[in-house]
Order: sequence, then C-alpha cells, then structure tokens
Amino acid sequence: MTVNDPDAASAADAAQADAPAELLDTSALRGLTGALVRSFLARRSRRDRRARGPVADAAGAPAPADAAAERLALGTFAGVVGIVCNVLLCLGKGAVGLLAGSVSIVADAVNNLSDAASNIVSMLGFRLASRPADAGHPYGHGRFEYLAGLTVAVLVCAVGIELVKSSIEKIARGGDTEFNAVVALILVASVAVKLWMMVFNRAVGRAIDSQTLVATAVDSRNDVIATGAVLVCAVISQLTGFDLDGWAGVAVGAFILVSGVSLVRDAVNPLLGSAPDPALVEHIRERILSYPGVLGTHDLMVHDYGPGRRFASAHVEMPAEGGVLASHDLLDRIEQDFKERDNLIMTLHMDPVVTSDASVDDLRGQIARCAAEIDPRVTIHDVRAVSRGTYVSVDFDCVKPDGVPLGDDELRARLTDAIRRLHPRAVCEITIDHGYVSAQQ
Repeated sequence: MTVNDPDAASAADAAQADAPAELLDTSALRGLTGALVRSFLARRSRRDRRARGPVADAAGAPAPADAAAERLALGTFAGVVGIVCNVLLCLGKGAVGLLAGSVSIVADAVNNLSDAASNIVSMLGFRLASRPADAGHPYGHGRFEYLAGLTVAVLVCAVGIELVKSSIEKIARGGDTEFNAVVALILVASVAVKLWMMVFNRAVGRAIDSQTLVATAVDSRNDVIATGAVLVCAVISQLTGFDLDGWAGVAVGAFILVSGVSLVRDAVNPLLGSAPDPALVEHIRERILSYPGVLGTHDLMVHDYGPGRRFASAHVEMPAEGGVLASHDLLDRIEQDFKERDNLIMTLHMDPVVTSDASVDDLRGQIARCAAEIDPRVTIHDVRAVSRGTYVSVDFDCVKPDGVPLGDDELRARLTDAIRRLHPRAVCEITIDHGYVSAQQ
C-alpha cells in the first residue's frame, strides 16, 4: 500500500503496521526503525506546515495529500541511510581485513561498497520514477523503479561471483588468517548494523510498495549471513588451526549468487508483465459485483506501469432491458470509485444480458454445463441466441485458462458438437478468450 495519510504520525504508524511481523520480532530493532521513520516524517510535516504559512495552520487546513512526493521522500531517506551505513562498514571491515589478511573480510567490505552503490541506484530509480507523465510517456516513468531493482539484483549476483572467485584463489594459494578481538568486534558490529538495515529497508519497502527496497532488504539479510559465516569460520579456524577462510567465502558467495538470481527473477517479472496479485483481482471483482444492477464481470486486464500507476479494464454484464444512459452512468460511477479509493484507472465496457427471456437463461445454463463437462476450468459468457428462420445463431465467448490441454479449434469443435446434440438447429459462433489475470478468471 502507498503511504498517503497527510498526518505524519499516522503515516509512520501505517509504515510500521505494514512491515512484516517476521522481521519485526525484535522490539529494539522495531523501535529504532519506527523512531527513525517517525522522526523523518515529523520533520517533513513541520517543513510542509511552514511552507503553507500561519494562515493555513490557523484555519486548520490539512496539507494536501501528496502520496507520490511522500513516497519519493521515504525512498530517498532509505537510500541515504543505506549509503552512510554501508560506507562506514566498508571502511571498518576493509581496514581490519587488510590487517588480518582475510580475503573473506575484505570481500565482505567490497560487498558493502557495492551495497552503497546499490543504494545510489535505488535513489536514482526513485527520482526518475517520480517524474510526471509526458507526451512520450503518457503512463509515467514508474518502471524506472523496477529497472533500479533489476540493477540492484545484478549487482548482488556480481558480488556473489566475485566472492566465489577470490575465495577459490585464497584456497589455491593458502596462507594464514589473523584473528583477534578487534576483528571479532568489527564483524559483530557489522552483523548488528546489517540486521537493523534488513528490518528498516523491508519495513519502508512494504510501507511504500517498493520492490527495490525489498530487494535491498534481502541483500542486507545476505550480508548478515555472509558476515556471520565469516565470523564463525574465523573462530573455528582460531580454535582448530585449520584455515576455513577461503571455504567460507565460497559458501557465502554461492548463497549470495543464488539469492541474486532470485532477485533478478522478481525484478524482471513486472517488466515482462506478470499476472496481477490474485488478491487485487478478487478485490476488483468483488467491488464491481457490489453495485446494484451488475450481473457479472469478465475479461479483466490489469497493466502495471510502476508502483501507484496501475490501469485496468473489464467487461460488466448488465440487464439488456435497462436504460443505456442509466447503465452508462453506473459504469462511470464505478470507474470513478476505483480511481478515488484504489488509485486505479479503470475502463469498463457494458455487456447487455437478456434477463426477460427464460429460454436464453436455459440455453446459457446448458452451454455452461457443456463447457464444465469438457473441463471444469472453462467458463462462458455473453450468450446470445437469434432465430434466423431455418437455424438459430448461438453466439458466445468462452474463456480457456492456461493449462487446459485443448487447442482453440478443438475446444470450439467440442463445444459445438455438445450444443448441436441439444439443439440440432444451432449454428455456433464461439470466440475463445484467454485470461490475462490468472489461470482462472
């Protein structure tokens, strides 16, 4: 969800409420994250009040709800926090790793430097994605954020590959690794900082619906595991005399690489046009069906042009006996409600359904049963029957979900045969539709 409450405190509470419980099970981390976000939003709220002036404040006029600007501000804030933390960790671990001769600690420091670069990419992505629509990009620039997430994922993969490479070289050439209290302290501090950064980025990412920040949180989790593994292997090496530094680097690098590939897949999906969230599909369907006079809905399509930039279209079945103007007014009202309540640009098309002819209702039920006997996932809609003297023209649309083991022509032929057995005079005109929201609409 997008943070759009004009009140700063409420927005901060919403950000915390949206954060996943599994990452906020440590009260100290939760408190620090909430305090930082709340403090940032409070300062932003005071700045906005000063910009509005004393007259507006005296009148009690609320600040204009600007969800896009607040989203950009929170994304930029998260990026700045990440850059500062990662640069400090890189400097500390780099110095200790060079002094100790530990390839895994130095590689971990380089990983932190790449994380800082990822934070810069994230900030750039937020900035570019916030640009308004123009003549060349009428749907806005929101997909820049997805590109930023993809860049972060590729950087994660690059770090994993480089860590595996340097660790193999360390195993091949051998050498001792120094371990002392300073090394242990730096590594423990790094784990603590990265654990908090994981919580922070995940909480803000979920609050503003940012896949880029969620990917950054996963990267921070990887850093916790990587640094923790380095620390454990260093302790084991110190106690046993067997140098595990290179082997630890290989294992950690492989883990980071696998995680990076998963992040690449998650970043590419919305760019390719992945199916919308089933919960969103069900929400749209239930909202449309909640209006009086709506008999059904189908042919839903949802297009994602970046966070907060979704467009959708659907067909709405309405009684053919109703007035055209009344039906048009109702569809206009539904479209406006989606825009105001869900920030979703909806375009609806009316499909008239004859409700006063019992024979058409019976025919619709018969065709639906024929479709279900062929495959329970197949559905039909827009049934029309017109007598043309020597034959009856039966026209309808059939939705064939993904996974139905029949070609369009075979499905059309089987439906025609089933209908002709019930109505020998029927001449069928069947349009095969394919669902664009899920395996079954």
